Amino acid sequence: MDAAQTSRHRTVAVVGASGAGKTTLTEALLHRAGAIPRAGRVEDGSTVTDHEPEEITRGISLGLALGTLTWTCPDGAERTLTLADAPGHPDFAGAMDTALSVADLALVVVSAVDGVQPGTRTAWATAEALGVPRVVVVTQEDRARADFRRVLGELREAFGEHLWPIELPLGEEQSFRAIADVLGEHALVYDDEGRHHDEDLPPEVVDEEHRMHVDVTEELVSHDDEQLDAYLSGTEPTAAVLERDLAREVATGEAAPVVVASGVTATGVDRLTDLLCELAPAPTERDSRIVVGSATPDDTPADTPAGTATGGDGGGDGGGAGRTVAVAADPSGEPLVHIFRTVVDPFVGQVSMLKVLSGVVRTSDRLRNATTGADERLHGLFRLQGKEHIPVGELAAGDVGAVAKLGGSPSGTLLWSRPSGQGRPFLPPPRRPVHAASLVPASQSDDERMPTALARLVAEDPTLVVDRVGEATVLRGLGDTQLAVAVERLARVFGVHVGTGPVPVAYRETIARSTQAEGKVKKQSGGHGQFAVVQLRVGPLPEGGFEFVDSVVGGAVPRQYISAVEKGARDAMAAGGPLGHPVVDLRVEVYDGKSHSVDSSDMAFRVATAAGVKAALADAGTVLLEPVATVTVTVPPDHQGAVLTDLSGRRGRVSRTELADDGRARLVATVPEVELSRYVLDLRSLTGGRAELTIRPAGYERVPDKSRSHPRS
Repeated sequence: MDAAQTSRHRTVAVVGASGAGKTTLTEALLHRAGAIPRAGRVEDGSTVTDHEPEEITRGISLGLALGTLTWTCPDGAERTLTLADAPGHPDFAGAMDTALSVADLALVVVSAVDGVQPGTRTAWATAEALGVPRVVVVTQEDRARADFRRVLGELREAFGEHLWPIELPLGEEQSFRAIADVLGEHALVYDDEGRHHDEDLPPEVVDEEHRMHVDVTEELVSHDDEQLDAYLSGTEPTAAVLERDLAREVATGEAAPVVVASGVTATGVDRLTDLLCELAPAPTERDSRIVVGSATPDDTPADTPAGTATGGDGGGDGGGAGRTVAVAADPSGEPLVHIFRTVVDPFVGQVSMLKVLSGVVRTSDRLRNATTGADERLHGLFRLQGKEHIPVGELAAGDVGAVAKLGGSPSGTLLWSRPSGQGRPFLPPPRRPVHAASLVPASQSDDERMPTALARLVAEDPTLVVDRVGEATVLRGLGDTQLAVAVERLARVFGVHVGTGPVPVAYRETIARSTQAEGKVKKQSGGHGQFAVVQLRVGPLPEGGFEFVDSVVGGAVPRQYISAVEKGARDAMAAGGPLGHPVVDLRVEVYDGKSHSVDSSDMAFRVATAAGVKAALADAGTVLLEPVATVTVTVPPDHQGAVLTDLSGRRGRVSRTELADDGRARLVATVPEVELSRYVLDLRSLTGGRAELTIRPAGYERVPDKSRSHPRS
């Protein structure tokens, strides 16, 4: 398979705000290309990409789904497009990140009714950060209150003047059945089957369309001296030349064309497919990046796959050592595969979505996971049409597909043909959890199977995190909808039934002042007894942690028992203080004691020390400590005051306010974790979903007396 064959493939991430019409548009694209016999509807749960029961029930996309079509372009070339339909709900932003990490082009979908939404800004910012070229499509032009020109103004205000409209709707709402082609300066009039014929432009839009044509033309020719000279001499470039130049501008990020379509009536869908084939950069034009081994900046890593070009500064996802290298989409190179998402199918088992970064992979190939070290066999390759598997014999560089039953290859790992070496995909930092719930198994059987099921759930969605708070198992994620869906999938896919509850607050306590105490064990029951006495000085440790000091002289406590004394102190701290919480920030000094040549033992000194530390805590009293977090909120300036007031009501201390690069306000505060149980939900309500939030643990602080009995529910 040569580079020309590889260049036929394009991967397009369909992204944007929830409710913008992404899934409906994806369905229309697949149907218009003949990939599916009929276009399904989100309302009745019959679409290709929203096929999970949880999606059908809610009527929204919840995960990344793939669809594939083949299209013959106007120049006769055949293209294969893989459409990665990504959710727009903020709880599932991790799936959008994944789609964009493997995309050749981002199709940013914007509703002609709702305009630019927070989800639009998130999708745009993520694509920009990953260097993914963008095309904007304004959908839902057939709906009441559709207003293309208003939305175009919002887009330019939000993202800049380099958004160029290359299509205009001719009529809106129920009368939307035609499109003005700004580059070709003619009208595309559609019938009920979604097919068009060309006509002259209506007189009422000729002037507006021509102004747009001149603006786009002048912008494009200004980047080419020869074309500019010809244009100034009166030679008008053809529509084909303009489209070629526009594709160059899109690939470099210099331009983002704006087009229009309706997924319901199919008006503009065929034209959109033409443009996706023409404007999306070929995989051969955009190198992938991976992080390989741990090499010095001056040396190419020994593990670098053949055909790669070294570069970069070793940045990326920030995890571990390694060097960033660029990987060319060369079908003659060594096989290198990015596993970008895994999902558990109740009938097939684990399905791994993959993108071939280099080389060609075939059914029955054996590869090694360079991230986990697992040896894998590709039992059968296929493309995904939603939940349908379409078998293929091979996948080449730049192609996207899937494989089943890879046991040791979770999301975000690399497969390659080399028997040794380490590597991982170059990925953006994962989104940190901002919402949590404790999980309560419904039965003993559920409790036993829950850890394995949770591990598989996290492998599907790395934005989910499982940890322990005391005796509770806690599931953390990006919002309440994500956690609710996770609980439903635990039951439906893994057969594990759990309830949810609030997350217990991980309070701690520390000693209030320094004191001295004695710990002793004296037991005699015939034969060997138990005897140990320790004299302790116990006090707070301002710098945190635990410090054990051995000040014994003269062998009052024999050397062989000193380690048991330290273990006993740690036992007492873990067992909890007078308030019932684990003890932290403690200094324990043993300075004297007694032993018996026969009855003393490690266990005796361990028990005696634990008793002594408990006595010291009871004598001096303890201070209650609560976990606090560093909260960073990025919000439009008009919401800054409301956010500051809300943070103050949560006992937050604002440490910094600053202006972000995009003109928004960034607020950094320290807030007790007990006040943050519903903060992401309240913040979305307070700001209309326009805020970005990160929450990071920031240690412990003393609980003010007045707040001990009044935590936020």
